[in-house]
Order: sequence, then C-alpha cells, then structure tokens
Amino acid sequence: MADNRDDDGPAQYASPPCFMHELDPEYREPLSDWTDVRRWRKAERERLINARLAVSADARAAMSARIADGIDALIGDIDGRMVSLYWPFRGEPDLRGWMASINERGGRTALPVVVEKGQPLVFRSYRPGDRLEKGVWNIPIPAEGDPVLPDIVISPIVGIDPGNYRLGYGGGFYDRTLAAMPFRPLVIGVGYELQRIPTIYPQAHDIPMTTVVTEAAEGK
Repeated sequence: MADNRDDDGPAQYASPPCFMHELDPEYREPLSDWTDVRRWRKAERERLINARLAVSADARAAMSARIADGIDALIGDIDGRMVSLYWPFRGEPDLRGWMASINERGGRTALPVVVEKGQPLVFRSYRPGDRLEKGVWNIPIPAEGDPVLPDIVISPIVGIDPGNYRLGYGGGFYDRTLAAMPFRPLVIGVGYELQRIPTIYPQAHDIPMTTVVTEAAEGK
C-alpha cells in the first residue's frame, strides 16, 4: 500500500511522556506544531529509506527470506486465502518468491493499484506470470485482473513505531483503503529492524498495522 496520510492534518498523540526528560538523555519534547511534524516526517522518511538502501542486496535478500518465514509462521495455512502483497520499491523486502509459493499452496494473491490521488487503492488479482504494466512511480501493476478484497494485507513500511503505526511515503493510500474496506483484514507490516522508531506522531485517521514482521521478530 506506498503511503500514510502523513501530510494531511495536524499531529495528535495519545499519551505524551511526562517525565521522560528525567530518564532519557536522548529525550526531546514531543512536536506539537504540524509544520514541524511534517518537516520531521519528511526528513525521517528520507533517512530511513537511505538506511535500508545502504544495506547490501545480499543482506536484504537474506532478511527478506526470514521475513517470509515469519509471515508463514504467523498466518499458518494459506489454502483458500487471498493475500495482497506489493512490488518491492527502493530497498523494500522482496517477497515475490513467497508470493509464488502462496499460489502453489492453494492461496490467491493480489497487488494494490493506485487509481487516483486521494482515493483508496484497488486490489487487483495477480499471480506470477500475469502481464504487468507501469503504474504510479513506475511500479509494476497487473495489466488485467479482477478487483478483489484480500483478507490478508502485507504492507511495506518506511518506519514503524511501538503502537504499530506505519510511516509510509506520505500519500495516505493504505489508511484510506483500510478505512473504506467493508471488513478489517489482517494487516501485516513488513520491514527491517532498522526501521523501528519511537513514534510517527500518529494522526486521528492513521490506522495501525495488526502486527509487524521483521527479519528478527514476528507478531509484534
């Protein structure tokens, strides 16, 4: 799903720490001005993307394999289930091999498609070998395929905080999509341990991931 609705409204956070400045020398006052939060998110997004791109391709491939194993352990039997994944972009975990294995084990897969800015994503049925075309940011999307409603959504993260709130690319697509779905799917955020951050300064409209899987841990 590229995007939290990161840039659409004033920052809110449920429980700002009261005495953390006495306990943690790295503590900084929570940001309250939306202009500052937006600037911080933009800089943090760039920092985190650069950090994962700095990891070697071989290391990312090994971490992606561990993430795939973690997702399997988390969701169990895949037979008959519809899973939305994503096409890897800018160093994201590459789960395309795992996508193929879902179809081999009786599951079905889909990819998200950006239809219009400011609108929810559409999930389009896809299995490896189906024809692709270029979508937004030149990310491949299914050229054909029926719209589907996945019961499991695998969402790449740029950053993730302890409340499982996801820092994305700033477009808000995943939040809008999850809010518009007629039921709440199992939403699994995937990324690397280096992408964990103390907060994203979540907004009222932000929807947390159900759980997060990294190369080091599952189901947090």
